[in-house]
Amino acid sequence: MTREFEMTDLGLMKFFLGLEVRQVETCILVSQETYAKEILKKYKMANCNPVSTPMEPGAKLSKFDEGEHVDASRYQSLVGSLRYLTCTRPDLSLSVGIVSRFMEEPVHSHWKALKRILRYIQGTMSLGLFYSKAEDYKLVGYSDSDWCGDIDDRKSTSGYVFFMEDTAFT
Repeated sequence: MTREFEMTDLGLMKFFLGLEVRQVETCILVSQETYAKEILKKYKMANCNPVSTPMEPGAKLSKFDEGEHVDASRYQSLVGSLRYLTCTRPDLSLSVGIVSRFMEEPVHSHWKALKRILRYIQGTMSLGLFYSKAEDYKLVGYSDSDWCGDIDDRKSTSGYVFFMEDTAFT
């Protein structure tokens, strides 16, 4: 290809579309730590107290929740930013998916759930996808459903996760 096209070898990939890639001989870590810090800074949560889960256990949000309406465009912007962060953070997928349901008319309780996700990110910023070198990879998958867990329309939220060795990749 170098005979046909002008090319430059820049070495191992370090950044790609906001993804940070750290490569050594035995493993690769793909994360979005810098992007996560930017989100926290943009929403004035850079110095918030971290929490251990992205959503309160047993929390049920509804589109009929009472409360003061919040700025829908700001809410949508934050949800979009968090959706991009799920590329390397599958642990955020469920909670971000749930808050995504309320983008038309978000109220204070929905905004509060978003802020909790930001507090979780504050404490887990360095997490990402870790791929280690192995001789024999094993693919393992799990699925689950909450069986009519959506209190508005009684639909089930289902999900799945696939691991390659110890790394969740989808």
